[in-house]
Amino acid sequence: MAFTLRTDPELDAALTVLAERDGVSRQEAVRRAVLEAADGSRHRGQVAASSERQRERWGDVLDRLGSV
Repeated sequence: MAFTLRTDPELDAALTVLAERDGVSRQEAVRRAVLEAADGSRHRGQVAASSERQRERWGDVLDRLGSV
C-alpha cells in the first residue's frame, strides 16, 4: 500500500542520515523507524503492566521496607 510522506528540511536530512548510515533506502529507513517505535511502545506498556502487578502483589512489603 502506497502513501505520500511529506517532509520538512529537518526530517529530510535526518531521514537521509538514517538511510545512509544503515545502507538502506529512505523508504526502508522510514519503515524500520516506525516498526521500532511501535515495538518500543508495546514494550513500555508490558513493563508498566508488569510493574503494576508487582506493586499490587508486593506493595505492602515495599512500604514496610521503606519505613525501616
